[in-house]
Amino acid sequence: MEPVVTVGLDGSPESLAAARWAADEAARRQLTLRLLHAWPLLMPEPAPVPAEMDQNYWAKRIVSNAEAELQARHPGLSIIGDLVAEDAQEALLKAAAGSEMTVLGSRGMEPFESYFLGDISMPVVARSERPVVLVRAGARAEGTSSSPKTPGGVVVALKLHGPCDDLLAFSFAAAASRGVPLRAVHGRSVPLHAHAPWGVDHDVTEKISQDARKLLSDALRPWRAKFPTVEVADSIGLESPAKAVVRAAEGAGLLVVGRRRHRPALAPPLGSVATAAIHHAPCPVAVIPHD
Repeated sequence: MEPVVTVGLDGSPESLAAARWAADEAARRQLTLRLLHAWPLLMPEPAPVPAEMDQNYWAKRIVSNAEAELQARHPGLSIIGDLVAEDAQEALLKAAAGSEMTVLGSRGMEPFESYFLGDISMPVVARSERPVVLVRAGARAEGTSSSPKTPGGVVVALKLHGPCDDLLAFSFAAAASRGVPLRAVHGRSVPLHAHAPWGVDHDVTEKISQDARKLLSDALRPWRAKFPTVEVADSIGLESPAKAVVRAAEGAGLLVVGRRRHRPALAPPLGSVATAAIHHAPCPVAVIPHD
């Protein structure tokens, strides 16, 4: 099957924002865009009947309206519509397995509860073996087919406790294709022994920063060589990793975080950094599964 970017459509403003983002990404990568709408109650395709008698009319309209808008935005983009009579979560997971990435809409609440929500999005993020991108309804479009630029650069969150090549490969490619800078962020909490009655021990924090910066530099070095045109900056935050990452996402065009494929049986499906990013980052968030 040819490489595709899949977007889940349900007719909501969130899913339409996701479709616009996915169309920009597919056009940028010269991939096919698949518009997937899944609903268990879809009927088998009937013989030609008037629209008012077609029980799949609204499902078809969701896909056709989106396709028309996106085709006008990207005239040369290959777009396929896909109606699936199946549970949406399972349909998206199956589609994700054969997609370069899957893009889903995310529902925002009031500022004091600024979470990405969705009975579908979170399980797909937690179980997909390929990258999943979550897009808020208010996300700005990335450009036109003639100038598909992203407002803001790409930010990648790195833990540095093991291999991070999957995250860096995705992030460098994203920054290169957009022509924007990449910022690698690592947060590290200050240990208790560094705290004193008069404040934080500067010698301890300086040593922590130096060690972290060396690890970050070592991780970035081969990728700088592979992508010499990408402007790269690194950032060490001496605070909780989640806070450092969410802070770095302000003004970014895309935030990239990781998700371990194999987590302890009783652990949450997502780590604290990915969870904070999904809940609080103002920009689209790409979640990359890795070992």
